[in-house]
Amino acid sequence: MQISVVTFLRPGSEPTGRSLDRIVDYARQVEGKDFRGLWVTDSFGRGRPTLDPLVALGALAAVTRKVELGTCVLQIPVRHPVELAHRIQSLQALSGGRLQLGVGSGSTQADFDLVGADYTQRFKMLMSSLDIMRRAWRGERLEGGALTPWPGTEGGPPVMLGAWRNMRWITYAAEQCAGWIASGLYGSWEDLEDGMRRYREAGGKRAILANVIVDLVGRPETASRGLPATITLTGSEDEVRQRLRRLRDIGFDDVLCVSPAEALEDIERVRDLA
Repeated sequence: MQISVVTFLRPGSEPTGRSLDRIVDYARQVEGKDFRGLWVTDSFGRGRPTLDPLVALGALAAVTRKVELGTCVLQIPVRHPVELAHRIQSLQALSGGRLQLGVGSGSTQADFDLVGADYTQRFKMLMSSLDIMRRAWRGERLEGGALTPWPGTEGGPPVMLGAWRNMRWITYAAEQCAGWIASGLYGSWEDLEDGMRRYREAGGKRAILANVIVDLVGRPETASRGLPATITLTGSEDEVRQRLRRLRDIGFDDVLCVSPAEALEDIERVRDLA
């Protein structure tokens, strides 16, 4: 079971205009400590400043060479599928094929309202948009023309579907995608066990658990941030070791861990325990 790092790409304490320095330094630390991947989240209409995940990963691709770069998860229905396919293709090319594209329908209506998209149709829009994007990456003719793939990006990056407990989507992830992304924030242990059983029965390969909060020293901010989460890696090393063992027994290949930027050593300790 591999351990990777998730960052929410929120403002830090750096002076205005110096965010790039902090984010780039963090990415270099993650790669220098030999984590498997560095993943970013996606939100923009929820009352707090965020960065576009694809723009951010483009910057991180320029300062790293081997670490996986992923999205967990990119909200597909709030964007035009062909334009999005082009931006994703660009990131795939510039990262040297390291992009792991985690996608989802979106879970928060505020993001849809901001762009005038219909939140109630998000699942239908996800399916149709993924079909269009895959055709675009293959260079097939679409309504109005065709997207010419950049050399080496034909077919697009590995697509991994975020699905919390919907068995239809978990089956789709197994049959049509390169992986399934479950949630440490929104899933229960029973959800994970049931979902994994269905995923493996349907032939699924890579199973990832995302957004798992890590804290081995009892930081005050962790208590409020992790309040709604069922699956965390917090507490004593023995408690964390037991939860890691349970996740491994369920069958996860990867765990994507969240911790404050200044506490990357916590995730290193979790990796050692794993």
